Amino acid sequence: MAAASALKLRIEGMDCGSCAAKIETAMRRLPGVAEVEVSVAASSMSITVDEDRTSREAIRAKVDSLGFKAIDPTAAGPAGHDHPATEGPWWSTAKGRLVLASGALLAGAWGVSWLEPQWAAWPYVVAAFVALVPVARRAVAGALNGTPFSIETLMAVAAIGAIAIGEAPEAAVVVFLFAVGELLEGVAARRARAGVKALVDLIPRSARRIRGGAIETVPATDLEVGDLVLVRPGDRIPSDGTVAEGTSEVNEAPITGESRPVLKEVGASVYAGSVNANGELHVTITKAAADNTIARIVHMVEEAQASKAPTARFIERFSRWYTPAAMAFALAVIMVPPLVADGDWQTWIYRGLAVLLIACPCALVISTPAAVASGLASGARRGLLIKGGAALETLGRVKTVAFDKTGTLTEGRPKVVEVVALDGTVEAVLAKAAAVERSSSHPLGLAIIEEAEARAIEIPRAFGGGIALPGKAVTARLSSGFVSVGSPRHASEQDVLTAEAAGRVATIETEGATVVVVSEGKRALGLIALKDRPREDARAGLERLRALGLRTVMLTGDNARAAAAITAELGVEHRAELLPAAKLEAISDYRKDGPVAMIGDGVNDAPALAAASVGVAMGGGTDVALETADAALLKDRVGGVAELVVLSRATLSNIWVNVTLALGLKGAFLVATLIGATPLWMAILADTGATVLVTANALRLLRFDPSAPAR
Repeated sequence: MAAASALKLRIEGMDCGSCAAKIETAMRRLPGVAEVEVSVAASSMSITVDEDRTSREAIRAKVDSLGFKAIDPTAAGPAGHDHPATEGPWWSTAKGRLVLASGALLAGAWGVSWLEPQWAAWPYVVAAFVALVPVARRAVAGALNGTPFSIETLMAVAAIGAIAIGEAPEAAVVVFLFAVGELLEGVAARRARAGVKALVDLIPRSARRIRGGAIETVPATDLEVGDLVLVRPGDRIPSDGTVAEGTSEVNEAPITGESRPVLKEVGASVYAGSVNANGELHVTITKAAADNTIARIVHMVEEAQASKAPTARFIERFSRWYTPAAMAFALAVIMVPPLVADGDWQTWIYRGLAVLLIACPCALVISTPAAVASGLASGARRGLLIKGGAALETLGRVKTVAFDKTGTLTEGRPKVVEVVALDGTVEAVLAKAAAVERSSSHPLGLAIIEEAEARAIEIPRAFGGGIALPGKAVTARLSSGFVSVGSPRHASEQDVLTAEAAGRVATIETEGATVVVVSEGKRALGLIALKDRPREDARAGLERLRALGLRTVMLTGDNARAAAAITAELGVEHRAELLPAAKLEAISDYRKDGPVAMIGDGVNDAPALAAASVGVAMGGGTDVALETADAALLKDRVGGVAELVVLSRATLSNIWVNVTLALGLKGAFLVATLIGATPLWMAILADTGATVLVTANALRLLRFDPSAPAR
């Protein structure tokens, strides 16, 4: 037996959650299918299948039999993403043509009824059946593939029943309105997909590659790592890279949401899709098209939109019981009054058919995914990447926001401000510390190396890599012996610090600096003091979170005095000197009061990010920021955390408005139907009307700006 293959197909003609559910149900009934995920927002289906048991052709044929079109993409667009076929105007689509045809027949039937009343019934029957044929075909296909209670089934039963009791005009109007509703759903779904399409469209189709001194225009998808490209003023950067030559300002707003152009000089990183403003740049490509920042953002947003939020999963489970229960209720409306209260059969059949139309669950099923998809797309366009509906919902419910210090609330670029020699010279202390830290990527270690290089100090060679004790020290073997660079606390535990040295450490820490102790064996060689500054927007970002009613706290492994100096500037509570395990305990403590968001740099905060209710990585578009945690802030600003919360709350509010609209309209129409105040053709508005309203309301999130002040 062959191993299961992961396939991704583009699905055309899929406009709502019920469509996706119908396809998923049919796919799960095929032999060899292990997993299937259908995304309305991305117009795609991801499926894992044993192709020895079910071929790709069989999968496409099954999707096609349900009334959709499955396409196995053979050509990849920019950034390695498939481009849907260009969608024409609404009247050129199959649904548009059906609306025009059924509308013309309905108008013709009305004309006949006005000119020749005795022939009125038959033209309406013809108009109804012409529009009903594709609906009935989909109803039969759905019933044969595990979805007997689809909207098409309800529509077909109601329309045929109306014709049977002599209400052909009503049936024709109902089917026409249903076709119009489906057309409007398609238009709305197309707009909802525009968020992801806009990201894909950021990538230019071509690039100017420099080879052998000559410039050639090539497709952006042909660029390889190491290629050198020319980016002129006004051009979009074709893929991620580093500046090899030139200086210019680059507009990164499409990627990070940063409104101000960023100065780029030799060695600076640039992102695919950003716009070169004023200078000519030569850029060395560091990521192939399929792996650049935009490609990964698009992939992440598509996956997030395909995943189901908790509310959506609940509504899906609810609708599985709701629809058959509604059909049973409609049958009771038809049967009980005539049998129990001697009601008129004609009247109650008519009302029962109206109840069937009202019972359609489309508006309810789409209420959550439409809002979530719009919220995710809106966030992505503003540099707020959220990995799925679950994270989006959780962000709006958090009670506490916990921050790492270094690289999160601070700039993450500490500078050496003082070197104290306790044994030997300042140069010797700095040289040995830099030698130990050479194998480390910790910000403090990098700052020590930078300072040694700035002073032109020769750094000795370490034998082998450094041995790290997380949160304590790094030790390496030099020619003179084993040298450690660690925290004063660790040095005290090792009985390295004298009382005089400990006093000096306390004095420096009182000034808000972080101190590391350089020791050799059991002898302290010196102290290195480093300082890190708060981010420019940290205070304002924290104040906005508190204005939203959230508790803010800083969790750091740094010493209490350095932490207190930072938090005094920022006005935030803190816990200091926390080892990784202690950070996890702190997160657990805060979770007792409600959901907790942990904000870190995505590197050394991975355990705390995972332990929190929702983890958010600060990263400015780095690989780690895109792959770690539940959300990432491409703006790399503290203010983005409040924007995430505001966007989440707006999405949650939108969801509940949608649910209220869907259920409220159904309830109102149900009462009106049971008392005989609603004609059959108006009952369809309880679903198609609600579906359009719900989708339109969700689309408002695409224009929502979470950075705007609350009004």
